[in-house]
Amino acid sequence: MAMVMAIGIVTQGVLLNYFGLQFFQHIFGKILSIINLSLWFAFILSLIIASLDGKFKDIHYSNRINRFGIGTWVAGTSISGILFFKQFFQWGFISVIIAFINIALWIIYVGVSVKTFIEIFRTKSYRNVHGILLLTTVSTQSNVLLLNTVFKEFPDIFNLSLLIIGFCFYLVCVFFILIRYIKNTWSIEMDWNNTNCILHGALSISGIACLVTGIISIDTIRWIWRAALLIFIAVESIEIYRLFKRIKHFGLKKAIFIYDVTQWSRVFTFAMFYTFTSLIHTHLFIGSFVIDTILNEGVWVVIILLMFELMLCVSDLIKANKQLSRQIGKENEVSSPF
Repeated sequence: MAMVMAIGIVTQGVLLNYFGLQFFQHIFGKILSIINLSLWFAFILSLIIASLDGKFKDIHYSNRINRFGIGTWVAGTSISGILFFKQFFQWGFISVIIAFINIALWIIYVGVSVKTFIEIFRTKSYRNVHGILLLTTVSTQSNVLLLNTVFKEFPDIFNLSLLIIGFCFYLVCVFFILIRYIKNTWSIEMDWNNTNCILHGALSISGIACLVTGIISIDTIRWIWRAALLIFIAVESIEIYRLFKRIKHFGLKKAIFIYDVTQWSRVFTFAMFYTFTSLIHTHLFIGSFVIDTILNEGVWVVIILLMFELMLCVSDLIKANKQLSRQIGKENEVSSPF
Protein backbone atom coordinates (compact mmCIF):
# COMPACT_ATOMS: atom_id res chain seq x y z
CA MET A 1 0.00 0.00 0.00
CA ALA A 2 3.00 2.31 0.42
CA MET A 3 3.48 1.92 -3.34
CA VAL A 4 -0.17 2.90 -3.92
CA MET A 5 0.31 5.98 -1.72
CA ALA A 6 3.45 7.02 -3.60
CA ILE A 7 2.17 6.51 -7.15
CA GLY A 8 -1.17 8.08 -6.20
CA ILE A 9 0.28 11.33 -4.88
CA VAL A 10 2.72 11.54 -7.80
CA THR A 11 -0.22 11.24 -10.21
CA GLN A 12 -2.82 13.32 -8.35
CA GLY A 13 -0.39 15.82 -6.81
CA VAL A 14 2.90 16.25 -8.69
CA LEU A 15 1.99 15.50 -12.32
CA LEU A 16 -1.42 17.18 -12.06
CA ASN A 17 0.02 20.40 -10.62
CA TYR A 18 3.00 20.51 -12.99
CA PHE A 19 1.42 19.44 -16.31
CA GLY A 20 -2.11 20.68 -15.60
CA LEU A 21 -5.60 19.24 -15.54
CA GLN A 22 -5.53 18.45 -19.26
CA PHE A 23 -2.70 15.94 -18.69
CA PHE A 24 -4.48 14.36 -15.73
CA GLN A 25 -7.69 13.83 -17.70
CA HIS A 26 -5.84 12.71 -20.83
CA ILE A 27 -5.20 9.04 -21.63
CA PHE A 28 -1.79 8.96 -19.88
CA GLY A 29 -3.22 10.28 -16.63
CA LYS A 30 -6.07 7.78 -16.82
CA ILE A 31 -3.67 4.90 -17.45
CA LEU A 32 -1.59 5.84 -14.40
CA SER A 33 -4.75 6.08 -12.30
CA ILE A 34 -6.03 2.70 -13.52
CA ILE A 35 -2.66 1.07 -12.78
CA ASN A 36 -2.69 2.48 -9.26
CA LEU A 37 -6.31 1.46 -8.65
CA SER A 38 -5.46 -2.05 -9.90
CA LEU A 39 -2.53 -2.25 -7.47
CA TRP A 40 -4.78 -1.09 -4.64
CA PHE A 41 -7.39 -3.74 -5.47
CA ALA A 42 -4.71 -6.45 -5.72
CA PHE A 43 -3.32 -5.54 -2.29
CA ILE A 44 -6.84 -5.55 -0.80
CA LEU A 45 -7.28 -9.10 -2.14
CA SER A 46 -3.92 -10.14 -0.66
CA LEU A 47 -5.02 -8.85 2.76
CA ILE A 48 -8.26 -10.83 2.49
CA ILE A 49 -6.31 -13.97 1.51
CA ALA A 50 -3.91 -13.48 4.44
CA SER A 51 -6.92 -13.24 6.76
CA LEU A 52 -8.52 -16.40 5.35
CA ASP A 53 -5.22 -18.29 5.63
CA GLY A 54 -4.89 -17.29 9.29
CA LYS A 55 -1.61 -15.43 8.61
CA PHE A 56 -2.93 -11.90 9.14
CA LYS A 57 -1.90 -11.61 12.80
CA ASP A 58 1.63 -12.93 12.22
CA ILE A 59 2.23 -10.65 9.25
CA HIS A 60 0.56 -7.42 10.32
CA TYR A 61 -0.08 -7.41 14.06
CA SER A 62 2.41 -9.47 16.09
CA ASN A 63 5.21 -6.92 15.76
CA ARG A 64 4.25 -3.76 17.68
CA ILE A 65 5.99 -1.33 15.36
CA ASN A 66 4.72 -2.98 12.17
CA ARG A 67 1.14 -2.46 13.35
CA PHE A 68 1.50 1.19 12.42
CA GLY A 69 2.04 0.08 8.81
CA ILE A 70 -1.72 -0.53 8.63
CA GLY A 71 -1.87 3.26 8.19
CA THR A 72 -0.71 2.73 4.58
CA TRP A 73 -3.96 0.83 3.96
CA VAL A 74 -5.97 3.86 5.10
CA ALA A 75 -3.86 6.39 3.18
CA GLY A 76 -3.66 4.14 0.09
CA THR A 77 -7.43 3.70 0.13
CA SER A 78 -7.88 7.48 0.53
CA ILE A 79 -5.78 8.30 -2.52
CA SER A 80 -7.49 5.51 -4.50
CA GLY A 81 -10.91 6.90 -3.59
CA ILE A 82 -9.81 10.38 -4.69
CA LEU A 83 -8.38 9.07 -7.98
CA PHE A 84 -11.55 7.10 -8.69
CA PHE A 85 -13.75 10.12 -7.95
CA LYS A 86 -11.68 12.46 -10.15
CA GLN A 87 -11.22 10.09 -13.09
CA PHE A 88 -14.58 8.30 -13.09
CA PHE A 89 -16.94 10.94 -11.73
CA GLN A 90 -19.98 9.20 -13.24
CA TRP A 91 -19.39 6.34 -10.80
CA GLY A 92 -18.87 8.66 -7.84
CA PHE A 93 -21.09 6.52 -5.60
CA ILE A 94 -18.26 3.93 -5.51
CA SER A 95 -15.96 6.58 -4.00
CA VAL A 96 -18.65 7.29 -1.39
CA ILE A 97 -18.70 3.59 -0.46
CA ILE A 98 -14.88 3.58 -0.31
CA ALA A 99 -14.98 6.64 1.96
CA PHE A 100 -17.34 4.99 4.46
CA ILE A 101 -15.26 1.78 4.47
CA ASN A 102 -12.12 3.85 4.99
CA ILE A 103 -13.63 5.70 7.96
CA ALA A 104 -14.35 2.34 9.62
CA LEU A 105 -10.82 1.12 8.82
CA TRP A 106 -9.33 4.34 10.22
CA ILE A 107 -11.30 4.02 13.48
CA ILE A 108 -9.98 0.46 13.94
CA TYR A 109 -6.45 1.62 13.08
CA VAL A 110 -6.61 4.50 15.56
CA GLY A 111 -7.73 2.08 18.28
CA VAL A 112 -4.83 -0.28 17.51
CA SER A 113 -2.35 2.63 17.35
CA VAL A 114 -3.41 4.21 20.65
CA LYS A 115 -3.22 0.79 22.35
CA THR A 116 0.28 0.29 20.91
CA PHE A 117 1.43 3.79 21.94
CA ILE A 118 0.39 2.97 25.51
CA GLU A 119 2.22 -0.38 25.38
CA ILE A 120 5.42 1.27 24.13
CA PHE A 121 5.19 4.02 26.77
CA ARG A 122 4.54 1.59 29.63
CA THR A 123 7.34 -0.80 28.67
CA LYS A 124 9.72 2.04 27.65
CA SER A 125 10.45 0.08 24.46
CA TYR A 126 11.44 3.06 22.33
CA ARG A 127 14.51 1.44 20.81
CA ASN A 128 12.85 0.27 17.60
CA VAL A 129 10.42 3.13 16.93
CA HIS A 130 10.83 5.13 13.74
CA GLY A 131 8.91 7.19 11.19
CA ILE A 132 6.33 4.46 10.57
CA LEU A 133 4.53 5.79 13.66
CA LEU A 134 3.75 8.97 11.71
CA LEU A 135 1.39 7.01 9.49
CA THR A 136 -1.15 7.78 12.21
CA THR A 137 -1.00 11.42 11.11
CA VAL A 138 -0.81 10.59 7.39
CA SER A 139 -3.82 8.25 7.51
CA THR A 140 -5.89 10.79 9.48
CA GLN A 141 -5.16 13.70 7.15
CA SER A 142 -5.61 11.52 4.06
CA ASN A 143 -9.15 10.84 5.27
CA VAL A 144 -9.71 14.60 5.48
CA LEU A 145 -8.70 14.89 1.80
CA LEU A 146 -10.91 11.98 0.75
CA LEU A 147 -13.99 13.14 2.66
CA ASN A 148 -13.72 16.72 1.38
CA THR A 149 -13.34 15.41 -2.18
CA VAL A 150 -16.25 12.98 -2.12
CA PHE A 151 -18.70 15.08 -0.07
CA LYS A 152 -19.39 18.62 -1.30
CA GLU A 153 -19.99 20.16 2.13
CA PHE A 154 -18.27 18.10 4.78
CA PRO A 155 -19.03 19.60 8.23
CA ASP A 156 -16.34 21.92 9.61
CA ILE A 157 -16.61 20.40 13.08
CA PHE A 158 -15.56 17.00 11.72
CA ASN A 159 -12.79 18.57 9.63
CA LEU A 160 -11.43 20.42 12.66
CA SER A 161 -11.65 17.32 14.83
CA LEU A 162 -9.71 15.20 12.32
CA LEU A 163 -7.08 17.91 11.82
CA ILE A 164 -6.53 18.22 15.58
CA ILE A 165 -6.30 14.42 15.97
CA GLY A 166 -3.73 14.31 13.14
CA PHE A 167 -1.56 17.04 14.69
CA CYS A 168 -1.79 15.41 18.14
CA PHE A 169 -0.59 12.14 16.64
CA TYR A 170 2.29 14.04 15.01
CA LEU A 171 3.47 15.49 18.34
CA VAL A 172 3.24 12.11 20.09
CA CYS A 173 5.19 10.40 17.29
CA VAL A 174 7.93 13.04 17.24
CA PHE A 175 8.23 12.66 21.04
CA PHE A 176 8.67 8.88 20.73
CA ILE A 177 11.18 9.16 17.85
CA LEU A 178 13.27 11.79 19.68
CA ILE A 179 13.43 9.59 22.79
CA ARG A 180 14.62 6.69 20.66
CA TYR A 181 17.54 8.64 19.15
CA ILE A 182 18.43 10.67 22.27
CA LYS A 183 18.39 7.91 24.88
CA ASN A 184 19.88 5.05 22.84
CA THR A 185 23.19 4.55 21.10
CA TRP A 186 22.80 4.20 17.35
CA SER A 187 24.72 4.30 14.08
CA ILE A 188 23.43 6.28 11.13
CA GLU A 189 24.10 3.57 8.54
CA MET A 190 22.25 0.85 10.50
CA ASP A 191 19.68 2.58 12.71
CA TRP A 192 18.37 5.52 10.69
CA ASN A 193 15.20 4.26 9.01
CA ASN A 194 13.88 5.16 5.56
CA THR A 195 10.51 5.97 7.11
CA ASN A 196 11.96 8.89 9.10
CA CYS A 197 11.38 11.06 6.03
CA ILE A 198 7.67 10.92 6.97
CA LEU A 199 8.64 13.57 9.56
CA HIS A 200 8.23 16.17 6.80
CA GLY A 201 5.73 14.18 4.70
CA ALA A 202 3.22 14.07 7.57
CA LEU A 203 3.49 17.85 7.98
CA SER A 204 3.04 18.38 4.25
CA ILE A 205 -0.15 16.32 4.04
CA SER A 206 -1.39 18.11 7.18
CA GLY A 207 -0.84 21.45 5.46
CA ILE A 208 -2.69 20.27 2.36
CA ALA A 209 -5.57 19.05 4.54
CA CYS A 210 -5.72 22.48 6.19
CA LEU A 211 -5.86 24.15 2.76
CA VAL A 212 -8.57 21.84 1.46
CA THR A 213 -10.87 22.32 4.44
CA GLY A 214 -10.56 26.12 4.30
CA ILE A 215 -11.03 26.47 8.07
CA ILE A 216 -7.39 27.21 8.98
CA SER A 217 -5.90 30.66 8.42
CA ILE A 218 -3.38 31.06 5.62
CA ASP A 219 -0.85 32.46 8.11
CA THR A 220 -0.98 29.21 10.09
CA ILE A 221 -0.59 27.18 6.90
CA ARG A 222 2.46 29.27 5.97
CA TRP A 223 4.06 28.31 9.27
CA ILE A 224 3.27 24.65 8.62
CA TRP A 225 5.00 24.93 5.22
CA ARG A 226 8.06 26.62 6.76
CA ALA A 227 8.27 23.89 9.40
CA ALA A 228 7.95 21.23 6.68
CA LEU A 229 10.73 22.91 4.68
CA LEU A 230 13.11 23.07 7.66
CA ILE A 231 12.42 19.45 8.63
CA PHE A 232 12.81 18.43 4.97
CA ILE A 233 16.25 20.06 4.83
CA ALA A 234 17.31 18.53 8.17
CA VAL A 235 16.08 15.00 7.44
CA GLU A 236 17.35 14.87 3.86
CA SER A 237 20.76 16.23 4.97
CA ILE A 238 20.94 13.29 7.37
CA GLU A 239 19.87 11.00 4.51
CA ILE A 240 22.69 12.27 2.25
CA TYR A 241 25.25 11.77 5.03
CA ARG A 242 23.78 8.31 5.67
CA LEU A 243 24.12 7.48 1.97
CA PHE A 244 27.86 8.22 1.98
CA LYS A 245 28.33 6.23 5.20
CA ARG A 246 26.44 3.26 3.74
CA ILE A 247 28.50 3.34 0.53
CA LYS A 248 31.67 3.34 2.62
CA HIS A 249 30.39 0.55 4.88
CA PHE A 250 28.54 -1.74 2.42
CA GLY A 251 29.82 -0.73 -1.01
CA LEU A 252 27.86 0.97 -3.81
CA LYS A 253 25.63 -1.96 -4.80
CA LYS A 254 24.46 -2.98 -1.33
CA ALA A 255 24.14 0.63 -0.19
CA ILE A 256 21.93 1.87 -3.02
CA PHE A 257 20.65 -0.92 -5.25
CA ILE A 258 18.84 -2.94 -2.59
CA TYR A 259 15.04 -2.88 -2.61
CA ASP A 260 13.08 -2.30 0.58
CA VAL A 261 9.35 -1.56 0.70
CA THR A 262 9.98 1.32 3.15
CA GLN A 263 11.78 3.20 0.37
CA TRP A 264 8.38 4.07 -1.10
CA SER A 265 7.94 6.44 1.83
CA ARG A 266 10.64 8.67 0.31
CA VAL A 267 8.78 8.93 -3.00
CA PHE A 268 5.57 9.67 -1.10
CA THR A 269 7.07 12.37 1.14
CA PHE A 270 8.95 14.15 -1.65
CA ALA A 271 5.79 14.16 -3.78
CA MET A 272 3.70 15.38 -0.84
CA PHE A 273 6.05 18.30 -0.11
CA TYR A 274 6.07 19.23 -3.80
CA THR A 275 2.25 19.14 -3.89
CA PHE A 276 1.99 21.26 -0.75
CA THR A 277 4.36 23.83 -2.24
CA SER A 278 2.44 23.86 -5.54
CA LEU A 279 -0.83 24.59 -3.76
CA ILE A 280 0.47 27.33 -1.44
CA HIS A 281 3.30 28.97 -3.40
CA THR A 282 1.28 32.10 -4.29
CA HIS A 283 0.75 32.78 -0.57
CA LEU A 284 4.40 32.36 0.47
CA PHE A 285 6.60 35.34 1.28
CA ILE A 286 9.89 33.73 0.37
CA GLY A 287 12.49 34.25 -2.35
CA SER A 288 11.21 33.28 -5.79
CA PHE A 289 14.46 31.34 -6.41
CA VAL A 290 13.57 28.84 -3.67
CA ILE A 291 9.98 28.39 -4.86
CA ASP A 292 10.96 28.21 -8.56
CA THR A 293 13.61 25.61 -7.80
CA ILE A 294 11.15 23.44 -5.86
CA LEU A 295 8.41 23.72 -8.50
CA ASN A 296 10.55 23.44 -11.65
CA GLU A 297 13.31 21.07 -10.56
CA GLY A 298 11.48 19.20 -7.81
CA VAL A 299 9.09 17.53 -10.25
CA TRP A 300 11.99 15.79 -12.00
CA VAL A 301 13.52 14.74 -8.69
CA VAL A 302 10.22 13.07 -7.77
CA ILE A 303 9.91 11.38 -11.19
CA ILE A 304 13.51 10.10 -11.04
CA LEU A 305 12.93 8.77 -7.51
CA LEU A 306 9.76 7.01 -8.69
CA MET A 307 11.49 5.47 -11.73
CA PHE A 308 14.45 4.33 -9.61
CA GLU A 309 12.13 2.74 -7.05
CA LEU A 310 10.13 0.97 -9.75
CA MET A 311 13.37 -0.36 -11.24
CA LEU A 312 14.48 -1.74 -7.86
CA CYS A 313 11.02 -3.23 -7.25
CA VAL A 314 10.88 -5.00 -10.62
CA SER A 315 14.47 -6.24 -10.20
CA ASP A 316 13.61 -7.63 -6.77
CA LEU A 317 10.50 -9.37 -8.11
CA ILE A 318 12.51 -11.00 -10.92
CA LYS A 319 15.15 -12.15 -8.44
CA ALA A 320 12.51 -13.56 -6.07
CA ASN A 321 10.80 -15.36 -8.98
CA LYS A 322 14.07 -16.97 -10.06
CA GLN A 323 14.81 -18.14 -6.51
CA LEU A 324 11.30 -19.61 -6.24
CA SER A 325 11.72 -21.42 -9.57
CA ARG A 326 15.06 -22.90 -8.44
CA GLN A 327 13.53 -23.97 -5.12
CA ILE A 328 10.59 -25.67 -6.86
CA GLY A 329 13.03 -27.36 -9.26
CA LYS A 330 15.08 -28.77 -6.36
CA GLU A 331 11.95 -29.99 -4.58
CA ASN A 332 10.82 -31.75 -7.75
CA GLU A 333 14.22 -33.40 -8.10
CA VAL A 334 14.09 -34.72 -4.54
CA SER A 335 10.51 -35.99 -4.85
CA SER A 336 11.03 -37.60 -8.29
CA PRO A 337 11.63 -41.42 -8.22
CA PHE A 338 13.96 -41.01 -11.20
